[in-house]
Amino acid sequence: MTDMSPATPNDLAAWWMPFTANRSFKAAPRLITRAKDMHYVTADGRKIIDSVAGLWCCNAGHQRDAIVAAIREQAGELDYAPPFQFGHPKAFRLATKIADLAPGDLDHVFFVNSGSEAVDTALKIALAYQNISGQGGRQRLIGRERGYHGVGFGGISVGGIVSNRKMFGLLLNGVDHLPHTYNREKQAFTRGEPDWGAHLADELERIVALHDPSTIAAVIVEPMAGSTGVLPPPKGYLQKLRAICDKYGLLLIFDEVISGFGRLGFAFAAERYGVTPDIICFAKGVTSGTVPMGGVIVRKHIHDAFMRGPEHMIELFHGYTYSAHPLACAAGLATLDLYAREHLFERARDLEPKFGDAFHALRDSPNVLDIRTIGLVAAIDLAPIEGSPGLRGMRAVEKAFYEADLLTRVAGDTLVVTPPLIVTEAQIDEIAAKVARVIRLVE
Repeated sequence: MTDMSPATPNDLAAWWMPFTANRSFKAAPRLITRAKDMHYVTADGRKIIDSVAGLWCCNAGHQRDAIVAAIREQAGELDYAPPFQFGHPKAFRLATKIADLAPGDLDHVFFVNSGSEAVDTALKIALAYQNISGQGGRQRLIGRERGYHGVGFGGISVGGIVSNRKMFGLLLNGVDHLPHTYNREKQAFTRGEPDWGAHLADELERIVALHDPSTIAAVIVEPMAGSTGVLPPPKGYLQKLRAICDKYGLLLIFDEVISGFGRLGFAFAAERYGVTPDIICFAKGVTSGTVPMGGVIVRKHIHDAFMRGPEHMIELFHGYTYSAHPLACAAGLATLDLYAREHLFERARDLEPKFGDAFHALRDSPNVLDIRTIGLVAAIDLAPIEGSPGLRGMRAVEKAFYEADLLTRVAGDTLVVTPPLIVTEAQIDEIAAKVARVIRLVE
């Protein structure tokens, strides 16, 4: 017999939490109730510093007045507008602003609601583009080992993180993977882009030879692999990928869901590396995490290839109910204005040396195997506990929250630091000191 009695207030059982050890969390929950600028406030009233910008997304910090006001005003003016066959002015304004930030002729924006949707959209556009260009045989997609491209079936197919793939069947057919770019022996304790590894892009030549270029639609990579534990691209690597894609007529997709909107000191990592991809995926920082939004930016010739045939016909049979949601667009416009007004991308670029110094100073801490820094991103690899990979990392998250007043993130046994771009030099030192303490606590 079903129990229809009201749920217990604050009962934790009903929510099946994503990417979370649910039983462990619910035995000792880490609850957050408020946020402002660089800090969260816990359910028991403690102020903890946010060293990971929420989840790589709150690049302008938390509860910024201009963004909050824009969302509030939009909710009172237009709560929803259908994106199929109708539009609203802020969607067009935001698309123009994003296109202006993107390099080269990446001039057209297709809005979605998350990084996962952005990746699946980019893959579909790439396949459709090859089809309408008379190259329908180009159906193969190339990802990279240790790549993270969200959790849609397209994203986990081209992605290369085993735990995100192994339980979900055969995934998409016709996918191959480049090798990842990390070698601890050759790259340990690197600041910025490592000197070793550009030659790994040449593996694309081998894959092309194996499958024939006429079967390959696109290559997708993160300029900086983030969720796998922060793997900056070797010097010259992305330029080589661009040249090989041009040689064989493959589209190059940059997944900039993490690296976009200032994380590496530029609007997009493509600008940092001087490489113009054919498609950019974005999300997270576009609204500073306030309202879900993502999107795909495509080069002019890709967009224009679809703009043929009768004008009354739909050019791309794809989209989402909440594409270009009015609240998300209002948040995006206010966020981009704030980035520009406070020069936050340039600020991240200026702080990079100081940030690198602060975290590379931890190299002699217990169990540290490697440290990588780039932009406002740091990764500290800790030696795993024998027989229990990931356990030291999870203990670090718990110790940070309860004993160091620090919100941090791990990828396995790798501590990752990615603070909001408003972080001060003093706060960089504070976070580094807290990370050092956490490392000692899990020794």
